[in-house]
Amino acid sequence: MSGDRPAVGSGRGLAWLLVITGAAGLLAAWVITLDKFKLLEDPNFQPGCSLNPVVSCGNIMKSEQASVFGFPNPMLGLAAYAIVICVGVSLLAGARFPRWYWLTFNAGMLFGVGFCTWLQYQSLYVIGSLCLWCSLAWIATIVMFCYVTKHNVEHRFLPAPEGLRNGLKEFHWVPPVLWIGVIGMLILTRWWDFWTS
Repeated sequence: MSGDRPAVGSGRGLAWLLVITGAAGLLAAWVITLDKFKLLEDPNFQPGCSLNPVVSCGNIMKSEQASVFGFPNPMLGLAAYAIVICVGVSLLAGARFPRWYWLTFNAGMLFGVGFCTWLQYQSLYVIGSLCLWCSLAWIATIVMFCYVTKHNVEHRFLPAPEGLRNGLKEFHWVPPVLWIGVIGMLILTRWWDFWTS
C-alpha cells in the first residue's frame, strides 16, 4: 500500500532536468504546432526546418502519422511537456509525492517514450524524412524517462536487483547516452548515401 512508504521529493538535479527537458520538449511541440497550422492554411508552406530531402519537417507534418489520435501530435506534447515542467518546478519548491504519483508519472513517460519510438520508426523507415524539432522532443523524452525511472528504482518504487540499483547510481548516464547513440547510428545508416554524397 502507498501508505507504507513515505512521500519523497528529489534532488535539485532531477528537478532541474525535468524543467529543462520539459521546456525543450514544449518548445519543439510549440514550433511544430505553429508550423502545422500554417501548413493547414497553405498546403505549399515550407517549414523553416525543411532543409533538404532528408531533413524535411514538411513531409513529416503532411503524413498520416502526424495526427495519430485525430489531432496534430504536437498538441499532445504541449500538454505533456507542460506537466513535466510543473512537476519539476514543484520539486524545486520542495514538493514530495507518494509512490503512486511517481509510478503514474513514470507510466506517462513510458507511454511518451514508446510513442516517440514508434514515431522514430515511422520517420526513418515509412515516411523517409527527419524532423529536427521532433528529434529534440525525442531526446528530451528519452532523458526524462531514463532519469525518472532511475529515481523510482533508487527509491524502490520499481523492483530491481540490488546490482542494477547500485549500477544506476554510478552509471546513470549510460542508458540515455546509449539510447540516443543508437538512434543517431540508425539515422546515419538510414541515409548513409545522402550524408556521404
